[in-house]
Amino acid sequence: MLRTRLTLGLLPLLLLFLVVCVYAVRTSQELGDSVEGILARSFRSIRVVQDLREAAAEMNTALDAARQGDPAAALPRFVRSRARFQRALNEELLAQPGREKTELLNALEARFQVFNQVGDETLRLGELNTLELLKRDEAAFFAVNSALDALLERDRLEVSGAEARVKSRIDDTLRLLVAAMLVAVGLFFYLAWRLADSFLRPISALTVSAAALGAGDLDREVPVTSRDELGQLGRAFNTMAGQLRSYREATLAKVLRTQRTMEATLTSTPEPVFVVGREGAHEVRNPAAEQLAQSPDFAAGFPPALAGPLAEVLRTGSHYLPTDYAKVVTLRVGREDRHYLPRILAIGDKLTEFKGAAVILQDVTKFRLLDDAKTNLVGTVSHELKSPLTTLRMAVYLLLEQKLEGLTATQRELLETARDEADRLLRILDSLLDLARLESGASSLAHAPVAVRELLDEVAAEARGFIEPAGLSLAVSLEPELAEASVNVDRSRLRHVFINLLTNAAKYSPPGGRITLGVAAAPLGFMRFSVGDQGPGIPAEILPHVFDRFYRAPGQATAGVGLGLAIAREIVVAHGGSITCASEPGQGTTFQFLVPR
Repeated sequence: MLRTRLTLGLLPLLLLFLVVCVYAVRTSQELGDSVEGILARSFRSIRVVQDLREAAAEMNTALDAARQGDPAAALPRFVRSRARFQRALNEELLAQPGREKTELLNALEARFQVFNQVGDETLRLGELNTLELLKRDEAAFFAVNSALDALLERDRLEVSGAEARVKSRIDDTLRLLVAAMLVAVGLFFYLAWRLADSFLRPISALTVSAAALGAGDLDREVPVTSRDELGQLGRAFNTMAGQLRSYREATLAKVLRTQRTMEATLTSTPEPVFVVGREGAHEVRNPAAEQLAQSPDFAAGFPPALAGPLAEVLRTGSHYLPTDYAKVVTLRVGREDRHYLPRILAIGDKLTEFKGAAVILQDVTKFRLLDDAKTNLVGTVSHELKSPLTTLRMAVYLLLEQKLEGLTATQRELLETARDEADRLLRILDSLLDLARLESGASSLAHAPVAVRELLDEVAAEARGFIEPAGLSLAVSLEPELAEASVNVDRSRLRHVFINLLTNAAKYSPPGGRITLGVAAAPLGFMRFSVGDQGPGIPAEILPHVFDRFYRAPGQATAGVGLGLAIAREIVVAHGGSITCASEPGQGTTFQFLVPR
């Protein structure tokens, strides 16, 4: 229907255009036909006058020849020219040239008859022509030419009159076309204003309603004034506004329920929960967090142990979910110290525009105390067991070294087994004591500068003692720029880490395999040491647990209690570094650890 309105609105302009076009076509045809007829008649008349003038001139030339004494030769030429003149004149008379031109042609014929009579007399006398006859001849020829000039002048006047009429008709047509263009321009602007007004009025109302809708005013409706597409658009907009009102009411009720549920959940949560904005300002805090925020630790904002991870979460949008008790934050609450494991969750993501973070402080005070008690218990028990175990081990050694008589082979074998198990148990107790001391911080490191090349050569020389007998080879790699470098470490402790990693590599490498020991420079002033093997590798599900205490991978045939890697990690961490493991089944395993230079 909107298309019909547009078509009917522009129809008067189309009709005016068609009328002007038809008039212009008719006028052009008429002018063309008129000009073509005038030109044809004028050209024909000029051609006839030219033929008549040539024929008369030839007749006069023949008469001159007769007067010069050759009338016999001049007679046929005169007769032909006369016949030519008479024929052209008769054709022009038969063409119905009009009254005025007919009179001129009759006058020309009369003068031609006089010229013809004088010519007959001149031909008859020949060279006996008198001066009087010559004068008459010249006068008759001049009269014929004058009549022909009159015909040409009449044709010129006719062409001029036709030209004036055509010019007048063209001027009239141009005036009419200009008037039609002015009318068309006025009609165009009038129709454009009417059509634009009829279209823009509902569109403006729709725009105002859409702006009000964007501002939250869902009660604004569009007035529907027609049944066309614009009216359908207005009705569809009103329907959409009604649906949005219903959705807003339902969403508002749902949001209120969700808000109440969230507030009740936060209020009832015993753990401190802080919700911060993108700039790190507190947005929401539950009662436990309110109480904690009153402590001196929060006087200047979040404590440094929380502020650093929080800033990283706000910057990257990645969660901070530590599982190690080394990340525990100790805060003073009232008159006691509480231990919290921070859990910082990013709110939003990169697609939905990151908004902030939620800081959840998990109270692990009881677990921390239990862990300390367990560590102390293990250390105490290990220390208490070491003395009697040492005495028992010494007694077994004495019995075997004195070679007592009367011992059977079975008894000696039992004593040797007891000796080996006592040695193994003593090593386990030493490992437990080392681990307990490292975890509690009671074991201090004896830092001293050590040349990297010297350290690698010492470790490689010791490791070849158990690597080469096993049918393996050891390759040492050292970057040239580190040939003169040194590290400030506890030499004996770091040696323990190397020997533990190399021993594991020798255990799991196949015969003929190669073990690599290397060092390379790392960013931020660290050295990266690595130990790699060509063993069966470690499954992906086991990799996260290789540094756990007492962890043993299922199905292992080699002996051990699962403390070696845990002790190695504690030693590296005590140096201010970190240790990682990379492995793929069937591709070998590589351990890397960083220590400051």
